Amino acid sequence: MRRHVLRDEPQAMSIRDATSDDFPAILQLNAASVHFLSPLDAARLRHLHAQAAYHRVVDTQGAVSAFLLAFREGADYDSPNYLWFGGHFPAFLYIDRVVVAGAARGRGLGIQLYEDLFAFALAQDVTRVACEFDLQPPNPVSAKFHARHGFREVGTQRLGAGSKQVSLQLRELGAAAPESGMIGT
Repeated sequence: MRRHVLRDEPQAMSIRDATSDDFPAILQLNAASVHFLSPLDAARLRHLHAQAAYHRVVDTQGAVSAFLLAFREGADYDSPNYLWFGGHFPAFLYIDRVVVAGAARGRGLGIQLYEDLFAFALAQDVTRVACEFDLQPPNPVSAKFHARHGFREVGTQRLGAGSKQVSLQLRELGAAAPESGMIGT
């Protein structure tokens, strides 16, 4: 099991691979942020976990306080956003969802998960990281976070009979991300 102790945090907090024991906590975190994410039940989570190239959690003294789920191209995944990237790029790592518990927000866990994901991607010789965030309804926190970490819009699409619009984002690894302080990832 890969384990990475978070910087500037006590030893009791680390990033590690998700296991099925984490699924109840992951489902709770997803439900708390479902207004920005698609719904997730236990069967769907088991399927996504099996397809994921990267599924890690932030473990805080034995409790899951954040998670990130990402897929390589060619996964058995029917998300319209993932499928869009599959139709436009031959190789990529797609961030499907990242959630930080309300009580843990503002502590840099999302940043550290992204840094861990970027290192994972580079170790796999993947130079494109893809994701999306909502334009309608707007998600300005996600827009600012992704801009700060070097993502740029490569497309948009409407979902849910046109009621939702997303910005399709891409980060090319290997270049410094504006304002992030990260160099070479």
